[in-house]
Amino acid sequence: MALVVQKYGGTSVGTVERIQAVAQRVKRTVEAGNAVVVVVSAMGKTTDGLVKLASEISANPSRREMDMLLSTGEQVSIALLSMALQELGQPAISLTGAQVGIVTEAEYSRARILRIETDRLNRHLAQGEVVVVAGFQGISSTDDLEITTLGRGGSDTSAVALAAALHADYCEIYTDVPGILTTDPRLVPDAQLMAEITSDEMLELASLGAKVLHPRAVEIARNFGVPLVVRSSWTEDPGTWVISHAPSGRSLEGLELTRAVDAVEFDTDQAKVSLLRVPDRPGVAARLFGEIATQDLNVDLIIQSIHEGNSNDIAFTVAKDSLNRAEAVANAIIPALYGGVPVATDAEVMVEQQIAKVSISGAGMIGRPGVAAQMFSTLAAAGVNIRMISTSEVKVSCVIAEEDCDRAISALCLAFDVNTSPVDQEAAPIQNPKSKIQNSPLPPVRGVALDQKQARLAIRHVPDRPGMAARIFQLLADHNVSVDMIIQSQRCRLANGETTRDIAFTVAQMDAESARQAIVAASPDLGCGEVVVDPAIAKVSIVGAGMVNQPGVAARMFAALAQHQINIQMISTSEIKVSCVVAEADGVKALQVIHDAFELSGNQKIRVPA
Repeated sequence: MALVVQKYGGTSVGTVERIQAVAQRVKRTVEAGNAVVVVVSAMGKTTDGLVKLASEISANPSRREMDMLLSTGEQVSIALLSMALQELGQPAISLTGAQVGIVTEAEYSRARILRIETDRLNRHLAQGEVVVVAGFQGISSTDDLEITTLGRGGSDTSAVALAAALHADYCEIYTDVPGILTTDPRLVPDAQLMAEITSDEMLELASLGAKVLHPRAVEIARNFGVPLVVRSSWTEDPGTWVISHAPSGRSLEGLELTRAVDAVEFDTDQAKVSLLRVPDRPGVAARLFGEIATQDLNVDLIIQSIHEGNSNDIAFTVAKDSLNRAEAVANAIIPALYGGVPVATDAEVMVEQQIAKVSISGAGMIGRPGVAAQMFSTLAAAGVNIRMISTSEVKVSCVIAEEDCDRAISALCLAFDVNTSPVDQEAAPIQNPKSKIQNSPLPPVRGVALDQKQARLAIRHVPDRPGMAARIFQLLADHNVSVDMIIQSQRCRLANGETTRDIAFTVAQMDAESARQAIVAASPDLGCGEVVVDPAIAKVSIVGAGMVNQPGVAARMFAALAQHQINIQMISTSEIKVSCVVAEADGVKALQVIHDAFELSGNQKIRVPA
């Protein structure tokens, strides 16, 4: 007999008829020989209605009372679903988060799960009952036994955490769509349903705004090897499996990730090539990386920063034994970037051989301002200067001098209380019995995501010395501003007799003005120059574990944008993701042409309920 955890969202239990339909599905699962735990959200728009009621009472209600209020929504759902199951002759019992033993931090509105006491759950399951659990909530570990809520994605998080604690055979997430799609079907109607996706890929896509699963839930599934499937509440289609590696033997105490950083990684087999002052127009990155791909060269990090005027800088890293060929390609392509016409240009190629890459990674850094700043300040305190920065939602990478690598690793491991490991440049095999293609090569790109709610800030003439990035991003963290992409320019300039670089980064549009004001106020102390804000940008990203060691993936993305005259303003990469900043007006078109370039479309159109 298998143990299955099922989660149903608010729309799935939005009416009496839908609750009865869910009860029928649960009963069929039991009749197939399974023990079942069901996690449900509040009915339909119940939570929105409760928030509205609170706002009518108080402009600033206490977070404790909001948790007390919002936790009632799920209690309605679990009681009604239990009644519906009982009407079908299926024994069932409803339990709140507190009753089921979900113990959390004493943090209202965004608590994280510390442990789940499963004795009562197992007792009811042994009696043949379906246990219907209120998602999104728990109880604090303090003596006061305070009701807490888990914040965004709380019901997904509850379900996967229960599956991990119970050692369930798998966890099913039921939602409005038939599974996980290659992109947003509202923008690309023929987006393709994926049969499988790795948890690493899903974590990046979820972090980029794919709303089917919350990153917290994906991280738990990855940490504890929970087989996870996303399915439609309205059909019997098989959905999409999120495949994780074999369980690592991690302790269930402190079940949900309570620290921001899970690992420190390093790679000393790195060399850097920088093209300075190349034309800032569509097609430049496509030409460069297209030529590199024809030479079968693997590129790791890519950054393109912003500058005044009509020129730009692009830097990338390759394995050391590829440096000579990469440098030759870069030098050869500069005339072609100017149309082959002899012109007076100060474009140049610079190379650095004695470098290393150090990275911190972890889903816990999502929504936690200050993690990147802590990394930068740790490196500064160790006397390590940062030569290149590249970020994703769940990783921050810095290129440093190779001679500083050991010192940097030791300092970062101490600062974040984690172990270290070399960067794995090969896609690790999937160790999961639910995977149908675990021995097959992974596709280079699994999905495409778009974020149109970002703004870009550029700080000119930041003094090029250890600690400056730390000071800037700690300042933003102190103002509760979460930073997404961070790019440090490769071009140096003299300002007031000191070497300087520009730093550009993206934030949520709603945070752009407060970020600008904070930096402008601190500019005299920081010694930096002008702060420029562009609120009209979009970030488009490709994600795929199969792009590791596959030359040409980034070039294909850049070429698709160039063919439609979409200029790339910034580039940032991680091992399984490439992100480009483009003009906001080009965002949707960029998503569509990239999706088409990687042939991700399916044979049928997906309709998303309103």
